[in-house]
Amino acid sequence: MAKLHYEGELSQVDIAKRLGLSAATISRLLQRARAEGIVRIEVRDLAAPEDLARDLCEKLGLKAAAVTETPSAGGAEALAAPVADLLRGAGLRAGSVLAIGWGRAVRAVVEAGLPEMSGILTVPATGGMQQHASHFQVNEFVRLAARSTGGDPHFIHAPYLPSAESRGAFLSDPAIREGVALWSRADAALVGIGLPRLPGSPYAGASTPHERALGEAAGDVIRHYFDADGSPVPWEGEGRMIAMSREELGRTPLVIGVASGEAKAAAIRGAARAGLISALATDTHTADALLDLA
Repeated sequence: MAKLHYEGELSQVDIAKRLGLSAATISRLLQRARAEGIVRIEVRDLAAPEDLARDLCEKLGLKAAAVTETPSAGGAEALAAPVADLLRGAGLRAGSVLAIGWGRAVRAVVEAGLPEMSGILTVPATGGMQQHASHFQVNEFVRLAARSTGGDPHFIHAPYLPSAESRGAFLSDPAIREGVALWSRADAALVGIGLPRLPGSPYAGASTPHERALGEAAGDVIRHYFDADGSPVPWEGEGRMIAMSREELGRTPLVIGVASGEAKAAAIRGAARAGLISALATDTHTADALLDLA
């Protein structure tokens, strides 16, 4: 009866009809279930966003976090405000380098607009992908970011995953080499946190067969995969990617992971443990899920 009422969400009257008992009997037995500990009801006090941000830094070892109320409607564009707070706190000025990754959340934040940071240099954190979906258009994100910040865009016209033979040729091109050189002096980065691309998942399409076989992966940051403990999960393409390396991300003073959704809690925690992000912009529901997991 407790399962029907609290998990199946049936009313006491509906349960009584289904079992051929009186509603009074159902009510009495549900009260007994609570008294005997079969059912426990918890009312949680919701922490303020700033308190959640502080707890996330403490539990995940982050340098900074910013949390916004989970919107009743809409999506990742709500994360533009916490991202702006983190970028303002990064002290970026003319000549500073901001690297930008791909993903739905990154796209939504960049399209919503970044704060003014006149004279900064924006650059892709990865080469492009031969996909039509808007969340893979990383050079476009760089252009939009430069327009809203008042910065100077630098594009990388190269695939993120060339063949082993052609990678060197791409990197020898002067224009590509100039953009890639900015990675080593990045002051901040804005990246998405991906979920595993297992067969049958909505993320499997834009991936290689080897990536789809990474069953131990908890998530990725610009295709650097990690498990739930943050340990690297190698794959055959990592050595030929044109993208910021794990080491370059680790040396960047502030790498902001942009992610929302309780389903991403394990991936966000893994990214923090892996040292691939040092800051997080998220919403209250995701923050609660992360703290429960931590």
